[in-house]
Amino acid sequence: MIPRLLFNSDHEEFRQSLRRFLQAEVLPRHAGWEEQGFVDRDIWQRAGELGFLCTNMPENYGGSGVDRKFSTIVLEELASSNASGIGWPLHSDIVAPYLLRYGSEELKQAWLPKMAAGTAITAIAMTEPGTGSDLQAIQTTAIEDGDDYIVNGAKIFITNGYNSDMVVVAVKVGDKSRGAKNVSLLVIEAGRPGFSKGKPLKKIGMKAQDTCELFFDNVRVPKSNIIGQVGAGFTMLMQELAWERLLIAITSVANAEAMLAATIEYTRDRQAFGRTVSSFQNTRFKLAEMKTELQIARVFVDRCVELEVEGELWVDAAAAAKYWCSDLQGKVLDQCLQLHGGYGFMQEYPIARAYIDARAQRIYGGTNEIMKEIISRSI
Repeated sequence: MIPRLLFNSDHEEFRQSLRRFLQAEVLPRHAGWEEQGFVDRDIWQRAGELGFLCTNMPENYGGSGVDRKFSTIVLEELASSNASGIGWPLHSDIVAPYLLRYGSEELKQAWLPKMAAGTAITAIAMTEPGTGSDLQAIQTTAIEDGDDYIVNGAKIFITNGYNSDMVVVAVKVGDKSRGAKNVSLLVIEAGRPGFSKGKPLKKIGMKAQDTCELFFDNVRVPKSNIIGQVGAGFTMLMQELAWERLLIAITSVANAEAMLAATIEYTRDRQAFGRTVSSFQNTRFKLAEMKTELQIARVFVDRCVELEVEGELWVDAAAAAKYWCSDLQGKVLDQCLQLHGGYGFMQEYPIARAYIDARAQRIYGGTNEIMKEIISRSI
């Protein structure tokens, strides 16, 4: 209905290149990754070789030095193709910015080039078994011991955790009763004694994504691994969470648009009572409703991306985008599955996989109930 003005020819060339790569090298293997519960490491290195990782990192750290519109394209293509197991966005657009903006030069040089090349896989560990969305209540501690910290605690629901070579861990340095005031971000490398990983968690959806628990039992980590200042972790997390939540809005709309397109095609071919399903008024009206609502969401999300690129995206706008678009995705996919009839319940159809995978969108990045709380604070 309304042409998109967000991208130029360079963006679209990048999109086509990524789309070909996903079709040729990712999607044929995705079912196998769902069976094993994680994505093979070689696909990360292949993505790094082709320039699909850490695109907005400066060139001197191995990135392409481009804006976040390129990240938006990666998100949209992964979502449109139902490649829900690929954890590149968290690695490239959540972990890497923490290092770039707040990390020491030593940490940047140690990790960003390898992240861009896909030879190192990274994760961020905030959520704990007893805290959920309440980051101030985390219990993982980092106690000073000379030039080191001794880390104890556990994290859960960690994307890329099983494959991770490095994890940015939210810890409390010192008195853990001080709430947000002593939350810090600490780089912890895989392989340090006392750092262990659970097996990939069995989820109802996103089965190829290697989500797992992480355990820290007297893990010794040098103080030089702190990102930014001690006690500044909560502030850094809050500053970056707006973009993280916009990522979810971007993928919600892109996936719902792709599934609507697949449903339109299906209803044009499927026969019922001697006529196509698309010829029934109920079908036409449902499709019209979904197209309209997704167009409205698309315009809002594109504007949020523009604001993010300009450095002007507000926290409440990102929360609104995350909550509204992930809710809408769930609504659209439910209606699309219904229009597929019994075949919509079969996993061989993209709508079935999308329906199952999308449920988590309303939970991670802060539940949609938390999003409403954030929005209410600006009223």
